[in-house]
Amino acid sequence: MDDTPDALSVSEVNRRARRTLEQGVGEFWVEGELSGVSRPTSGHLYFTLKDDQAQLRCALFRTRARFVAAPMRDGDRVRVRGRLSIFEPRGDYQLIAEAVQAAGVGDLLAAFEALKARLAAEGVFANARPLPCPPRHLLVLTSPTGAAIRDVLAVLAARWPLARVTLIPVPVQGREAAPAMISALGLLNRQAALDPARDAILITRGGGSLEDLWAFNDEHLARAIFHSRLPVMSAVGHEVDVTLADFAADARAPTPSAAAEQLVPDRRALAQRLATLETRLANAVRSRQEREGQRLDHLQARLRHPGEVLARRRDTLALLQARLHRALAVCLEGERRRQRHLAARLSAQAPARRLAESRERLSRSAARLHAAMPRGLAAQRQRLAALARELQAVSPLAVLGRGYAILEDERGQVVRRAGDTAPGQTLTARLGEGRLELEVRKQGACDNLPRPESPSA
Repeated sequence: MDDTPDALSVSEVNRRARRTLEQGVGEFWVEGELSGVSRPTSGHLYFTLKDDQAQLRCALFRTRARFVAAPMRDGDRVRVRGRLSIFEPRGDYQLIAEAVQAAGVGDLLAAFEALKARLAAEGVFANARPLPCPPRHLLVLTSPTGAAIRDVLAVLAARWPLARVTLIPVPVQGREAAPAMISALGLLNRQAALDPARDAILITRGGGSLEDLWAFNDEHLARAIFHSRLPVMSAVGHEVDVTLADFAADARAPTPSAAAEQLVPDRRALAQRLATLETRLANAVRSRQEREGQRLDHLQARLRHPGEVLARRRDTLALLQARLHRALAVCLEGERRRQRHLAARLSAQAPARRLAESRERLSRSAARLHAAMPRGLAAQRQRLAALARELQAVSPLAVLGRGYAILEDERGQVVRRAGDTAPGQTLTARLGEGRLELEVRKQGACDNLPRPESPSA
């Protein structure tokens, strides 16, 4: 009789373990740092939650993932609510997440940002030297067994088979990675003085979590890249991965394959361009030959015998001489006419002639003046007599001659009213002939005094 107990199948073991975990632990909240966040096309979200001592694989299914407001980036610190379970086909222990909340920046990401800011302030990220394309001798620092070197070599072989590549095997993950890459950079820079053909360095590796790529965030590695005499290109991880090595390098590529594409030209495109240039050059040479042939034919048609050329030149010279003589004769005749015209104008403006004309005009003016003076004097005398008669008609002396008198006080002022005088005051009466001294005895109204008769009366 066989006493061996019945054995359970693997799937039964995983099923019992799942039930035990799901029923025994229940839902709970756990806090940690995100790492290895993956978003497949299915819509589910897979990530690892970790602290400084342990890791926990997590799955957030599509129906719950759409309600998560946290950004879910590597290095973020989050709080996750869920229940423990086992993925039976693989026996993986994991947390089935129901909700995710942001809890701050993770320690690694915070350290990364602080170191990045300090190195940027020191100018470690200021490198921008151009890399040769294609390099004469490319030195590749990467893992000899990783996918990165295979991708680089495949692209180089397809695009530029002439590329000379030397693999410098170094670890690209773990504590030994950064010191090994620093040591290799120093050695390569020292050997560059002995082999000037070495003119470019490529530091590369495939993708991974923030922890996997952390060696490329080493401060000393960034400084070694900055101080490298050879230009350095960095191609670490996938397109979304960025490390301090990328910032410190002279150039960055999003992936190892993209780095190889940037470092060498495409031989097919280059061959096509060379063929195009060859065709253009052949067309240009043919066109130039045709133009020069036409020009040669034209020059040959214009070429004449030296004697014929001399004869034609002699005829041209004789024609020019005749034209010159005619032009000189015309010019001389014009100058003679101009001289005669100027002489006539000078003769018309001679001083003696103008003086004689002035004397003649003066004699005529004097004769007219002598003839006009008696008539002018007679007219002025008649005008004076008329004015005298008019003045005599309005003169006060004529009024005085008719018996009137003008009284003046001591100051010679005319007395117009009796009130302007005082008894005993001496007045002067101006008559038509002579003056009288009068004394005022009494003032009074004179309205009833008889008026003097008019001379006509």
